[in-house]
Amino acid sequence: MPPADHEIIIVDDDVGMSQAIERLLATAGWRVRSFTSGEALLSSGAFIGAAVLVFDIHLPGISGLELHRQLAASGATAPVIFMTAQDRPKTRDLVRRARAAAYFIKPFSGDELIAAIGRHLPAA
Repeated sequence: MPPADHEIIIVDDDVGMSQAIERLLATAGWRVRSFTSGEALLSSGAFIGAAVLVFDIHLPGISGLELHRQLAASGATAPVIFMTAQDRPKTRDLVRRARAAAYFIKPFSGDELIAAIGRHLPAA
């Protein structure tokens, strides 16, 4: 069971998707917090100390990619996993250049998400 002190942050404007991921990761033993926008995450400060960040790319307001850029510019180093329902070559290129920890196209396997997060958690 993964250490419960590792917090995973999810940012997705699809509340149903966020809740499903949150339940999946909580069942795997992680603490999880969800936000419906990048602005909500930024104003909360919850990204500080997060073990892994899971961002939808297409968000209202700032995109998941822009959110990642802003966090990286502020010194945040948590690995970022991107997800999208709108896979396009340009999006894949932007994700690659952002040095994402992983990239998922919705719908995706919960087991694959758990494995990707597990590969990028700090050592216990």
